[in-house]
Amino acid sequence: MEKPEQSSPLRITPTVRALSSALRGKRPDAVRTQGPGGGERLCCEPEKLWFKESSAKNLRSRDFLSPTTVLNTLYEEGQVPPAVMSRLLSLRGRGVLPLAGGEVMGEGLRVRVDRAASFMAVLAGGASEYLKPSGERQGHMVLNCPALHPKPSVPTPDSLTLGQLRTVLLADHMGALLRRQGFTVSYCPVLPEDSDIISFLHTLAVDWPTVPASWTNEQREEELQGALESCSYRERETEGGVGRSSGGGRGGKSEETEDKGVLRVNLKRVFQEEGLLGYDPSLGTCTVQRDSVSHLAQLEHATANCTVSTTTALHVTSCQDEFRQQQIAMMWRASGATHTQRHVVCGPVKTPGNQLSAAQYLQLRRSQMKDASEMKYGDQVEGQTWDDIIRVMTSATVRFELLSTVHTSPVSVTLDVQREGGVSTKGPRGGVFVMYNCARLHTLFDSYERGVEKGIYPEIPEASQLDFSALKEEGEWLLLFNYLIPFSELLDQSGQVLDCEGGGARVNIKTEQVCKFLVTLSKDFSSYYNRVHVLGEPLPHLFNQMFCRLFLLRALRELYHRALETLNLPPIRQL
Repeated sequence: MEKPEQSSPLRITPTVRALSSALRGKRPDAVRTQGPGGGERLCCEPEKLWFKESSAKNLRSRDFLSPTTVLNTLYEEGQVPPAVMSRLLSLRGRGVLPLAGGEVMGEGLRVRVDRAASFMAVLAGGASEYLKPSGERQGHMVLNCPALHPKPSVPTPDSLTLGQLRTVLLADHMGALLRRQGFTVSYCPVLPEDSDIISFLHTLAVDWPTVPASWTNEQREEELQGALESCSYRERETEGGVGRSSGGGRGGKSEETEDKGVLRVNLKRVFQEEGLLGYDPSLGTCTVQRDSVSHLAQLEHATANCTVSTTTALHVTSCQDEFRQQQIAMMWRASGATHTQRHVVCGPVKTPGNQLSAAQYLQLRRSQMKDASEMKYGDQVEGQTWDDIIRVMTSATVRFELLSTVHTSPVSVTLDVQREGGVSTKGPRGGVFVMYNCARLHTLFDSYERGVEKGIYPEIPEASQLDFSALKEEGEWLLLFNYLIPFSELLDQSGQVLDCEGGGARVNIKTEQVCKFLVTLSKDFSSYYNRVHVLGEPLPHLFNQMFCRLFLLRALRELYHRALETLNLPPIRQL
């Protein structure tokens, strides 16, 4: 079997770019179309000439499609010249998938990838290059979570709302994604060690930074107070008709005279004079409160020891607290901070008919998980091992429930375990379903290793000794083409969004994509695993296909691990 010429990892985006260049030639036409059913729009360049297929139905006949509407725009009567077809089918280049053929059909120009060569290229090296971001990035990211700041005392699990918990889990997930891309990440605020909120976060595998209970940040607070008192945005006397807010939220009380000793800063002037976009025009003049200065001092602490030249503060906040956080951001700017600041704003969490704190919600989910486990496994559910399993599965349930929705949209939490959205492993419900299918892969390889120990199966040979054309099941190509190959580009996306969003205050990072990726992966893997008997009869003529499948599923197991790591979820070996 011929190997692809390039040694660099195969990627979807470079392939689409190469296909677009080959099809367009030197024509400057910009074509925008809707993808046909099952196709995905790829935002790799202004000209959307090709669509990567993703549905099992379409992948039976094509991997990339240039629709008829595009061909009619580029060529007279949509007739693709022979020279263009030749150029397309001979594509080579860094990261470009090897092509096996193509033809013009009723739906457009469809292209098929050389699947055997692609399996070899991806799996021969253990797929390690496909399980990490495509490149290293630089910069310092401060993940600031306003929900955890003292107001004036440190929040507790009972005072934390589900909406605030969503922001904490989002910040934790974003930090893991950004670190994998090479960013230095710190979290704000630091919390007292051994506090109830830290114990609660540890239950959810959130490793938030701590300081001793005796730690103080008073010196920074005094410095910031002085900086605000001497800044050019301070208002020293009443300006007729100007509304002033207390720094605690929208719609502060308007005052006729300035109280002695009260420090007020005109935040609207800050973003207007510095050309900052996307801030609420009603910010106006804000009275500086003690908790605001404490918040700023925590931000200064988080950026104090940074050795990277570029620092960005991402304020991860609920929609209810967005206005307040914009006040804090502009106040920090007024004090002299020049760091880039962006706001990741989360929609509310709704619990119809109930009003639960974060502590009550976690306890409910844990109780439901324990009941479901006891119903399935009976008396086995006892001891430290099961305690650990239930803790991880509860964390998985909570994280997928709160993070699988676009962060700007509301989340509706169903609390009754008997209703849809419960903790069953029997359907694609989210975290439990993902963890269950990850465990199935561990069970498969445990069974194989026992077979090797008993002499039933030989050891897996080197990839060079295998013929990957044996992977003919449509589910096998779907797992490689939709999940293993694109995963690296999925990991790149959060950093790319920060680069491309412009200078607006809000940034919409696609934080839901890893959860959705894992759920759809689990659906497709479950369908494949239920249909295909991987460990077949121990007959020599069947070993090649079995080993090729084990290569694929071993890479898939590692893919699960890398994706779950971004959610701080360890894999469970058996369920």
